[in-house]
Amino acid sequence: MLSPDAAQKQADATRNLAILSDGGGRYLSEPIVFYLDDVEVDSLSIDADLRGKASTNIQITGSGTGSTRNLAIQDALDNMKQLQTLLITGSLPVKLDIIRADTISPLLGEQFLNNAISAGGIAVLVVALILYGVYRKLRIAIPILFTALLEIYLVLGVAVIIRQNIDLAAIAGIIAAVGTGVDDQIVITDEALNRGGREDVAWRDRIKRAFFIIFGSYFSVIVSMTPLLFAGAGLLRGFAITTMLGVSIGVFITRPAYAKIVEILIGED
Repeated sequence: MLSPDAAQKQADATRNLAILSDGGGRYLSEPIVFYLDDVEVDSLSIDADLRGKASTNIQITGSGTGSTRNLAIQDALDNMKQLQTLLITGSLPVKLDIIRADTISPLLGEQFLNNAISAGGIAVLVVALILYGVYRKLRIAIPILFTALLEIYLVLGVAVIIRQNIDLAAIAGIIAAVGTGVDDQIVITDEALNRGGREDVAWRDRIKRAFFIIFGSYFSVIVSMTPLLFAGAGLLRGFAITTMLGVSIGVFITRPAYAKIVEILIGED
């Protein structure tokens, strides 16, 4: 059901359109196109009888496609539900009143960047001190820090390639991924140093056990981030993408490289 005002707008927009015939009916030369976030999601042909007519009672009909009758019916129902959602959520139920509009100076962005770099430097220093306090070996702590910094570099590089905006949420995702990476490297280091005290376990078996834990954590992160990836909210999507990028790069690139570095270092003991 259209409001009288909407019906009149429809009549004015279709008044001068041509009428086409395709054997199955007579339609106007231009369809109604639906957009969501500037992306076309659906379109409907307009019956010729509605040209220039301010009708408030509009009926939408359509059919589905599928290899079987049931699949075609289900496809039609899915299209109906999608279109229903678009029509219901296409406008807000209340009128918005703009109370205040502010412009943020670009200088604040520069200040934020400097603060982020400072905070990152302090975080790296604190992690370095903790790692040195635990292992008492710089040649163990330094590779962990170097690998973490390398992961940040790789994530930023991939983000640039896929044109992913690096906003606050994306930075939070990178931090979360790097934190997970440091945890994984600690697991590898502890297994390599045999901190569990099992002398009868071979080196390769200890590394396999470490990667079993790492892959379990990796799949947990991927599964938990997937709903955010498809949630449709920009900020949540950026957080999910950078987190998934970070843990994927870590598991398939930097973790194996770090394990090889640890193998060489342990072999020197």
